[in-house]
Amino acid sequence: MNAGLRLPTVLVVDDEVRSQDAMRRTLEEDFVVLTASGADDARTQLERHEVNVILCDQRMPGLTGVVFLKEVRERWPDIVRIVISGYTDSEDIIAGINDAGIYQYILKPWVPDHLLATVRNAAEAQTLQQETARLDLELRTATPVLRQRAAHKLERARRTFGFDRIERAAGSPMDSVCEMAARVARYDLSVLVLGESGTGKELLARAIHYASPRANGAFVVENCAAIPETLLESELFGHKRGAFTGAYEDHIGLFQRADGGTVFLDEIGETSPAFQVRLLRVLQEGEVRPVGATRAVPVDVRVIAATHRDLEQRVREGLFREDLYYRIAGATFTVPPLRERVGDIEPIARRVVDEVGIELGRPGASLTDEAMACLMGYPWPGNIRELRNELARALALSDSERIEAQSLSQRVLHGQAGLTATASAAALPASGTLAERLDAIEAMVLRETLLRHRWNKTRAAKELGLSRVGLRGKMVRFGLEG
Repeated sequence: MNAGLRLPTVLVVDDEVRSQDAMRRTLEEDFVVLTASGADDARTQLERHEVNVILCDQRMPGLTGVVFLKEVRERWPDIVRIVISGYTDSEDIIAGINDAGIYQYILKPWVPDHLLATVRNAAEAQTLQQETARLDLELRTATPVLRQRAAHKLERARRTFGFDRIERAAGSPMDSVCEMAARVARYDLSVLVLGESGTGKELLARAIHYASPRANGAFVVENCAAIPETLLESELFGHKRGAFTGAYEDHIGLFQRADGGTVFLDEIGETSPAFQVRLLRVLQEGEVRPVGATRAVPVDVRVIAATHRDLEQRVREGLFREDLYYRIAGATFTVPPLRERVGDIEPIARRVVDEVGIELGRPGASLTDEAMACLMGYPWPGNIRELRNELARALALSDSERIEAQSLSQRVLHGQAGLTATASAAALPASGTLAERLDAIEAMVLRETLLRHRWNKTRAAKELGLSRVGLRGKMVRFGLEG
């Protein structure tokens, strides 16, 4: 997420507070989330704020979701409208789905990752539609100057999601990954992105899309592990009315919506062999057959797939089709985990703090040297996603705009302390004078104690039998405080 860009705004309309809170928690990392308990409250929000996407529950006191969304279409036609319902409400929704211009309806109980991906796609579809309409208008009526401006706008959009958006330090292992991905982006090859969860595989996929000739097309995302297989086929390939229970109307799948663009299939390693057969056919024939349809529909998409699994191993185990593996792995890139690129932690952390600070209404937030030292020493099993959550929590709990070490969680401090103590013990000099060896041991004890006490100097000094001034002097001597 770029700190300089306005986050898309989502309005959640639901009369149940718990449902509002659940959707807010799911969406708030990527969107500005507004809430309303009914139609009247929602109208007030729409009159006061610029809203990109509206999520509306079907069953509300007074107006139903579909009836209210029909009004929204008439008064605010640019807003993407999504309705949430149970199967029992589907007939009511279908009866008014065309009049309301509903982008998609989500069945209860909804899955967080699926909800997030749907809203992301809706917001991006709106952005692309508006930008395309503006560019088309300018190009059709343009003077040479206006044509140049339109071209510059398109270039800015491509730079926004470029490879330089992937934060990293000079000499990072990500440099070679991004360099090779930028070369491949120009060609219409399928791409497979490997890496642990939270490493930023989707960021790399977006950069590839926006560096490709398909940059004007849609970039749609589906997490293959987030929804049941039957719904996954419907989401990707679409379905015809009556194809299965609850299919009360034709549904256009993401492959058709991404025609001319890119489909990003996250966690493809979790799919079943039966689904893999259908996906392979789509990739080979360049067409999709919606569930229950008798005819196939041609589509022109580029597929970028990602997984944290070892797909070659799953092929050997018979859990993943070999022919599909070679079809999606036209080019393969591995995003290394954060623990293998420790140098990237500092620039990523500083950027995250900038972004989170703006989101929380605390611009100008920063990290102390002690806090940064703790972040650099922790192995981050959850990678960038865990780092972001940690920093958001720390900033929310901090009393100032500077995140101190003591604001970090015990998990990070204890994990870092254990790691530091083990590493320090292993690194004790095997030779040297007695004074040099004692200094090394003293530095190790000081650092471990400070980390265990969350860099609280008063507590650390008390445990070590030192005055606060004495502790500060030793910290300076051993380079433990910048």
